[in-house]
Amino acid sequence: MNALDAKTIETLTQDAVRWLDKLGTWALGTGLRVLLVLLLVWITLKIGRRVLEALFARISRHQDVEYAKRIDTLHSITAFSFKAGLLAIGGFVILGQLGINLGPILAAAGILGLAVGFGAQTLVQDVISGFFLLVEDQVRVGDVIQVGDKGGLVESITLRLIVLRDLAGNVHYIRNGKVDIVTNMTKDYSRYVFDIGVAYKEDVDRVIEVVKGIDEEMREDPQYKFLILEPLEVLGLDRFDDSAVVVRARTKTLPIQQWTVAREFNRRMKKRFDELGIDIPFPHRTLYFGDGQAERLRPPAKGQAAKPEDARDTEQGPVRMPDPAPSADPHDDSTDNLPG
Repeated sequence: MNALDAKTIETLTQDAVRWLDKLGTWALGTGLRVLLVLLLVWITLKIGRRVLEALFARISRHQDVEYAKRIDTLHSITAFSFKAGLLAIGGFVILGQLGINLGPILAAAGILGLAVGFGAQTLVQDVISGFFLLVEDQVRVGDVIQVGDKGGLVESITLRLIVLRDLAGNVHYIRNGKVDIVTNMTKDYSRYVFDIGVAYKEDVDRVIEVVKGIDEEMREDPQYKFLILEPLEVLGLDRFDDSAVVVRARTKTLPIQQWTVAREFNRRMKKRFDELGIDIPFPHRTLYFGDGQAERLRPPAKGQAAKPEDARDTEQGPVRMPDPAPSADPHDDSTDNLPG
């Protein structure tokens, strides 16, 4: 019994020594290489994080708040992508050092990626488009833009959506993947184009001097002088319409202030034109009822036939019929419309 126990102990001891020897060999070889890979990944992550922070901090320096928010978003996306990519590479290298066959894993990952790509291709398209919208600074929060047939104030931008609110308060959610053409009306500065129609009899040069004077007054007004960036640019007599000659001009303002300036300019221009007697044409309509004025027919006395002259008048001109008696409106609560 003692001999058996001694033999068993000796066998176990030899197995333990061989296992420790293999472990030491693995630790000095494969284990050291795995540890080295982990150390390199950790160091690369630290250095990459510092480089990205310094780079984006330099880009966002001396910029406005909304631009800084956009840069922070791009910073987060870039840092996450860098970290995920580096960890994936490090993981594959470690699996290779451990002797695991990467072929089946890569094949399974490829099939999974293909399935996800087909299932979420619209999401991927939205994210990629949103990334370039942010990187190229096409749209900012607070801009007024037109996307297709939808327009409004940009309330938020994400990698997937642009959120617009129009003048009526309606909110439009637009996928970034659906954005083909973006019209930004408040990028860096804004302009407003005036088409000023006056009567053909007016002196165009006089009209131009009047509108230039209105612009000078507004640029001296404390309420508007900081909104207007340049003097009014008069492009000249633009076209001849049916009842007016059109003078075209444009003004340059701070972003999103063009409508405020234009409304005040139009108010002052209407008032000044009225004071100076400058005619702003509008549609007129004149009605003609034959060659002469028809007399209103009166019904003949009881037992008396109508005169031939009355018949001739009826043939020559329109007949004005007596106004019908007012009828009661079931939806009107007043008693004025009820028949006596």
